[in-house]
Formats: sequence, structure tokens, C-alpha cells
Amino acid sequence: MTLTLVKAWTAAKERLKDVQIDQPAIDARLLLEVAADVTRTDIIADPYRVLTDAQMATLENFLERRAAREPVSHIIGRKGFWKILLQVNKNVLTPRPETEVIVDEVLKAFPEAMSFNMLDLGVGSGTILLAVLAERPAAKGLGIDVSEEALAVARENAANLGLDSRAALLRGDWTAGLGDDSFDLVVSNPPYIATHVIETLEPEVRDHEPRLALDGGPDGLDAYRLLAGEILRVLKPGAMFAVEIGYDQSQDVEALFREAGAHDVRTVKDLSVNDRVVTGVKNPLETPA
Repeated sequence: MTLTLVKAWTAAKERLKDVQIDQPAIDARLLLEVAADVTRTDIIADPYRVLTDAQMATLENFLERRAAREPVSHIIGRKGFWKILLQVNKNVLTPRPETEVIVDEVLKAFPEAMSFNMLDLGVGSGTILLAVLAERPAAKGLGIDVSEEALAVARENAANLGLDSRAALLRGDWTAGLGDDSFDLVVSNPPYIATHVIETLEPEVRDHEPRLALDGGPDGLDAYRLLAGEILRVLKPGAMFAVEIGYDQSQDVEALFREAGAHDVRTVKDLSVNDRVVTGVKNPLETPA
């Protein structure tokens, strides 16, 4: 049996549609690109190219895994975020478009030529840290994560992007061991899903992403209770923070940062018009320790 690119894409799309995958056409194309070692342009410009037996076997394996609700990013081992391509696996959260709100806010606050020192707490695959450093060549950053497996992914991504000379990646427990007034910017996408909600999530998240990066405790706010004060401790006076939140957590997270002494606290919405990022600054008049 011969299978061309266009036939393979069509068949894969229908197969994923039959098992109620949300975006069957996109997922089918991404899987085909990797299985057949082609680009999107190849599929359009050379639709009658014939797949080899090995390529068909790989595509079949990919489709079986996707039909079982394994995320595409885990199957092909990569995911685009902002303007960079990141390696991902089961040890890190798959980068999501919503998190790009943090990158957008940071880039608006820090001009391209500006030199600054940033901290990414719970760095995971390096998503936020590396996206910012890729856009700001004078910046340097430190990424901290409790998971050595996640840090291994982040280190690979930093090396692949040529950013390893400007990105330090260390294992740690949030801000433990960091000095006061150290950073011009702190960002974080902490676990914020309430424990009881996790079992109701899509199988791609519930069964395949690390619980450590999802579980925010009984009300989803455990990480913020710790981070609000600690983020302000390690920020320089007048420096900015930006943290991702759940769609219904704006009021609570804003309150935690205000209670910790943050100024100009506000919430930024994502493209779906959901509350997504709480940002603010440390008191610019505070005297460094």
C-alpha cells in the first residue's frame, strides 16, 4: 500500500476526529511532519510524495498514542512558544499560549537594549526565561526548579537556543538561599490548580503532565501565599514581578501581593479575555538592605 502526504494527512485527521480530539487537523499535520520528516510547506507543495514503510509505521505509532490522549508535544518532543521552539517531555508542563502574556508584559517593560537580571521561579522547560532572553540580548537570568528532571530539559533548551551563557539553571526550593534585593524582574508560573479539580481536567493534562507543576493545594493558592512575600524580598526597589494565575484567582492573588507590600498591582487578561497574569512592583522608595 502506498500512502502520499495528502492521503496520510486526511486519514490521520479523520482518525483523530473520530476519537473526538479537539484540533484533529492541526494535530494530524504536526504528527505527520515529524513522522515523515517534512514541513508544512512540503505537505502543500508536494502532496503526492510517498511515505516510506518506516515513516508509515512511525505515523501509525504516533496516531495510536494521540488517540490514547497523549499530548502531541510529548509524542513529538517539542512545542513552540512565543518565537522559540522548546524540547518538552513528561517531566515539564507543555508551554501554553496563555503564558505568553507574561512575556508580552515583560518585553513592554524592558527595552531591547536594556541590561537586567531576571529570576524565573519554577522554570520548568525554560519557557518564560528563555523566551525573554531570546528577545533581550543584554539580559541575564536565573531559573530555579525543584525538579532535576525539569532542569535537564531547561538546560537542553538553553543550549539549543544558544542562551546557556546567559541562563543559569539551579535546583532549589523557590527563593530559599537567595539574597535580598537581587533581581530587576521576577516571573513565575507556579502550580495553581486546586487539588480536587485536577481529576476533572482533560486526560492530556491529568494523566500526562507532572502533578508537581499543577497542584496548588486545596484552593490552588498555596504557592502564592509563599511567593508573594518572597518575590518582593528578592526584588530590587521599583522592580517588577509577573505571575500566572488561574482564571478565577485574580482577586485573591492581588490581595496577597498587596498585603506583602507590592505597589501598582493589577491583572492582565489573556487573548481569551480570562484573567491570566498578576503584575506589580516592589515599593520604589524601599531602602535596600
